[in-house]
Amino acid sequence: MAIAKLRAAALSCLLFGLAAPAHAQDAAMIEAARKEGTVVWYTTQIIDPLVRDIMAAFTKKYGIKVEYYRGNSSDVALKIQQEGLAGKVQADIFDGTTSSEALKKEGLVEKWIPEVARSFSPDFVDPEGYWVGTNDTLHSVAINTSMIKPEQAPKVWDDLLDPRYKDKIVWGSTPSVSAAPGFIGIVLNELGEDMGMQFIRKFAAQMPSANSGSARAVIDQVIAGEYAMALQMFPDQALTSAARGAPVKWVPMKPAMTAVVSTVAMTKGAPHPNAAKLLYTYIVSEEGQRFFRDSFYIPTNPKVAPVDPDLEPGKHRAVHISPAQANASMPKWHGLYREIFR
Repeated sequence: MAIAKLRAAALSCLLFGLAAPAHAQDAAMIEAARKEGTVVWYTTQIIDPLVRDIMAAFTKKYGIKVEYYRGNSSDVALKIQQEGLAGKVQADIFDGTTSSEALKKEGLVEKWIPEVARSFSPDFVDPEGYWVGTNDTLHSVAINTSMIKPEQAPKVWDDLLDPRYKDKIVWGSTPSVSAAPGFIGIVLNELGEDMGMQFIRKFAAQMPSANSGSARAVIDQVIAGEYAMALQMFPDQALTSAARGAPVKWVPMKPAMTAVVSTVAMTKGAPHPNAAKLLYTYIVSEEGQRFFRDSFYIPTNPKVAPVDPDLEPGKHRAVHISPAQANASMPKWHGLYREIFR
């Protein structure tokens, strides 16, 4: 606890100690951002309704047009890397679970944190000052409730080995925490190398199907009845679809679920730096975070609680994988996936 307090104090000094008065800063930023007129956001977030709602509210409030590109974390990182190396930076801000750490190492991320992040948990602010968390994300199981009754859904990892689920499970195949490599990572983290590899090889006999698209594409296959179950799914996607009448439900798993923070950062050499800072600030502000809440995400801003009480921090055991850990471990986890399941 003492270490956490010291870290938080050090972070506050690092990021905000030399800051000008907030009101003067805000007014100057808004004026400069309006002159730029446009901001470009490379995002991994779901477009409808989250990204569109944020863009519409931001534009209405400040009169600044928002343009976006949507991809997964690896897509976003690669696009920014290629544009940066070509000297043609397009993105002003970007988000993702691993992209910020990958791009930090290449000098493609601007060191800047908005004032509002002063109140955030140290888990949601980069100690080096490059990114802030937008939402905390759990990864668990999603079932088709027409194919598996909720009371009969798997509750522990060993349940996934039941022969009745053979050929009825789907997961993502991309090098992402929200895909097969992420599940491999949490299993190894919890069970250790020997027992973890034994479980993974047993699970391979279940013949899970691979989807190279987004997590949304994976869960849509479950909703359509193509598969009974999906792994490493976002609870918010299941909750949003269920609210619209889809036969889907997310299920917490034991001994643990993966938890990853999605981060937002500013691109080095952003074409519209002031508009970038303004949108960045808006996304993690109390107003912006309500859009995350309303999309069933777990907001990182402590003033905004999640809609679903089942997503309250501490309700279920979850192991946080930091952006740095995910970036460092992904080659190994994805390599194991390709070796064992492909």
